[in-house]
Amino acid sequence: MIDVRHFDSLGSAQFGWLNAHHHFSFGQYHDPKRMGLGPLRVWNDDTIKPKTGFDPHPHKDMEIITYVRKGAITHKDRLGNEGRTVAGDVQVMHAGTGIVHAEYNLEDEETQIFQIWIHPDRTGHEPGWGSRSFPETSSGSFTALASGRAEDKAGNALPIHQDAAVLGAKLKTGKEVTYSFGAGRQGYLVSTDAPVEVNGAFAEARDGVVISGEDKITILALGDTDIVMVDVT
Repeated sequence: MIDVRHFDSLGSAQFGWLNAHHHFSFGQYHDPKRMGLGPLRVWNDDTIKPKTGFDPHPHKDMEIITYVRKGAITHKDRLGNEGRTVAGDVQVMHAGTGIVHAEYNLEDEETQIFQIWIHPDRTGHEPGWGSRSFPETSSGSFTALASGRAEDKAGNALPIHQDAAVLGAKLKTGKEVTYSFGAGRQGYLVSTDAPVEVNGAFAEARDGVVISGEDKITILALGDTDIVMVDVT
């Protein structure tokens, strides 16, 4: 099954400095039919104005993955971690037993991010943070950006505490990428900048696409775009 959730159907919140869209229930937005997908709990599409951001706040027992679409995000936490993650790159925060952090757009332009929350395999992990750069070349295949799957542990993916993977692919107009799911697995996919077809189903940029009961998908790019997908049980 391919279920397209149109961008204008997502939950939203505007705070002046932040324009947020919620693929799943979050904050003041609640839809009992959109409570997550397996351990995937949150997918927020955030636009942050220059010189603003999230002041220090706590998290606990969650794997928080940030994919930067445009601009850069600067992270600082009370464990002493600090870093700047730029467009196309990824950061992971293990909230674990508890962490307090802040994230700011210190740039002179808007920053756009996908923030993805995944429940860990258990509570009580040690908190931590890391970021990584990924190639900007158009590969036509998926790269594991953050993963807890056994098959990705030998690669460059940032580790997470769950049998799940956040994957990315860069596609030029008219190019395709194919992906095979393991038995009992499902996915959630967003194209960043251009429409795509997923097994023939049309989705605009920033629409959410739920994939379940499909052994394999083929994604056709109708414009230059990045694909971000979460593979979960």
